[in-house]
Amino acid sequence: MKKSILLAGLLALGAFSGCKSFLQEEPYDFIAATNFYQTEADAIAGLNGVFNALLPQTYYGRTGWQITELPGELIRVGSSTDERAQLSRFTYTATNTEINSWWVNSYRMINRANDVIEKVPAITMDAARKNNIVGNARFLRAQGYFDMVRCFGDVPLVLATVKSPADDLRPARTPLADVYKQIIEDLDFAEKNCFPENQIAATEKGRVSSGAAAAVLAKVYLTRAASTAAQPGDNQAGLDACNRVINSGLYRLLPTYGDVFDPDKENGPEHIFSIQFDLPPNTGSIIVRQFLPAAAGGLGTFTVEDNLVASYALTDVRRAWNISNMVGTTVQARYYFNKFRDPQRIINDARTNYLITRYADVLLLRSEALNNLNANDVNKYTNLNQVRQRAGLAALSGPTTKDAFVDLLVQERAWELVQEGHRWFDLVRLGRLKQRELAVFNRVIDNKYLLFPIPQPELLLNPNLTQNPGF
Repeated sequence: MKKSILLAGLLALGAFSGCKSFLQEEPYDFIAATNFYQTEADAIAGLNGVFNALLPQTYYGRTGWQITELPGELIRVGSSTDERAQLSRFTYTATNTEINSWWVNSYRMINRANDVIEKVPAITMDAARKNNIVGNARFLRAQGYFDMVRCFGDVPLVLATVKSPADDLRPARTPLADVYKQIIEDLDFAEKNCFPENQIAATEKGRVSSGAAAAVLAKVYLTRAASTAAQPGDNQAGLDACNRVINSGLYRLLPTYGDVFDPDKENGPEHIFSIQFDLPPNTGSIIVRQFLPAAAGGLGTFTVEDNLVASYALTDVRRAWNISNMVGTTVQARYYFNKFRDPQRIINDARTNYLITRYADVLLLRSEALNNLNANDVNKYTNLNQVRQRAGLAALSGPTTKDAFVDLLVQERAWELVQEGHRWFDLVRLGRLKQRELAVFNRVIDNKYLLFPIPQPELLLNPNLTQNPGF
């Protein structure tokens, strides 16, 4: 692993002065271990540095949703040869720079989180506020490692910052079961110590809530249940975590689907955890420009796959919101995505947040957990139907087999969550990646594509790493 990934980076610092203000960068002079992490303000600044690590285009600013959406069947890439096209067509190798960026930036963020987790406990300050800061950092570390295990399988589990040249800068891969154990420990701590949603000040929206920790924990358990590290109680634990989010009464579906994506209504009752983007001088999101066609001031890099267009019912309000009119009049004309919009966009920069998890996701996860536990339980339709009914669709009822219900979930998650960074993870977790690629594109996917390759630059720098089979 690169030494630069493991060394503590310069923290991007800021103070709370308004919505998203904790993301504004104000570098301090002469930051070092000897004069930092002395006060509560230092602890907040350190945590700001972890959140800021999420924002670059080579991480959640762009690469995140390309890694998670393009190896699916919903989004078409205009090019046939570049590295994004390789992700979409399952021709990528260990030299793909998007995969390398995902690895590098995940560990950069994890290392910043490790710094906060190590240093903040020694600061003299209110215990609840201190634990909330540490809980935020542990949530982000868990999210980073959850992304990594889903993408790469066994990965080096680095839980401490580099303190001297004698420290090991070339860690080997840690067994999947051990990484999952740490993810769950971190999220348990975050759920117990992060403030609930209704106790987070408006100026601090974008921080982690206890509900966010429970929501991600639910997905962790359901994902582990489908992995080689599965534990007997995973599906029940996932259901329990969903129930804690739902029963808290702090979240709900917005009545209008499009309001979920309105930047003027961000961080609302459906938004459980989102990575915050904003207009300059903050860091903006480029997702709007990448999906809009040139005629609408975009790049037209990606369009809608025909199977998604055809699958929506014409009465489904999500179709009308997510997909815009066809551009062009020739055989090359394509539908494009209009899900994320911002009338205040400034060229590349939009206020569009990256939605890690929202309430509709949790409702569908609860239906998934119930189906996994007992396919004959008719209650598995309850939450699925809540999502469908908001979209203007009729409720479904059973009975169905376990596999048939998984197919319903796969389709519903496509309609509801397309372009939000879930698709590849969903298809792998639900065991439908190879099936969907064959059905939609008549493309046979090798089992090796259930994981990504370890990036070649990391293998060269760290001889203790091994490559995933097939790459």
